[in-house]
Amino acid sequence: MHAYSDTLTDGMIRSEHTQLNGVPVPKSVLVTGGAGFIGGWFVRHLLQTYGDRYAVTCFDNLDYCASVNKFKAVSQLSNFHFVRGNVCTPKDVENALRNYHIDSIVHFAARSHVDTSLNDSLSFTQTNVIGTQVLLEVAREQGSIRRFIHVSTDEVYGENDAQNPTAFTEEQSLHPTNPYSASKAATEMIIQAYRKSFHIPLIIRKSFDACIPMGHYESDNWIEFVADRPVNDDMYWTDDSKLRALGWTQRTNFDEALRATVDWYCRDSEGFWPNYEGLGSTFFDGDVIAEDDYI
Repeated sequence: MHAYSDTLTDGMIRSEHTQLNGVPVPKSVLVTGGAGFIGGWFVRHLLQTYGDRYAVTCFDNLDYCASVNKFKAVSQLSNFHFVRGNVCTPKDVENALRNYHIDSIVHFAARSHVDTSLNDSLSFTQTNVIGTQVLLEVAREQGSIRRFIHVSTDEVYGENDAQNPTAFTEEQSLHPTNPYSASKAATEMIIQAYRKSFHIPLIIRKSFDACIPMGHYESDNWIEFVADRPVNDDMYWTDDSKLRALGWTQRTNFDEALRATVDWYCRDSEGFWPNYEGLGSTFFDGDVIAEDDYI
């Protein structure tokens, strides 16, 4: 397999550091699910954009759709650490927060894919709901967390009315339609409860479907047009006016993103997701992750 291409590194968004008045500056960030789809992009962006401003600890259990290759480009940086652990195991979380002096958490870790949730729904409840509450409870007990950002999904809103479509806003009530989105909606309720009851500085950020290189897609070798399924193929449309008011603009159109994704899969995907089951140590391209970064 090939190493990361220059396109992937150069494609990272460069931005100036913005400090909000009255908000403590994070120094040591735990990124759960940092070897996953979007979490891996976030880890690289944080380190490649801000250099040594933050210490970044990637916390991941290397389940399906995860790969240490997601953070290979930054793995040798002195302010990057990898911890193999499970958000459902309090001891794993406690050790990571304590050993790396974590003051901020960005929580990506979750089981994903709607189709998978239809066949294995209980595992989604265990990881997405229980795992998040374990993370919150340990953070509450340790009392050192200044910021906690939970990454959810737009699917918690359900599906738009195809006959009379209206974009969902963040104030919309939650109407999940599958076990995956239901687990994420339940997690949002727990987040809100901890924010109110324990005054933990929590933020919920809803992600949208992304088509980017290095994503784990449950698809066959060939893509062909198929008719909509009876469930979960209706419209998902949300209002992005607040993002645009903050200065966000679309940088890559869908056709370009899809072409880049397909090109990457044809070129680099073989061997990108190793099978870590039963491994006593974690390897990538012959390199072993340090023992003190392995729970």
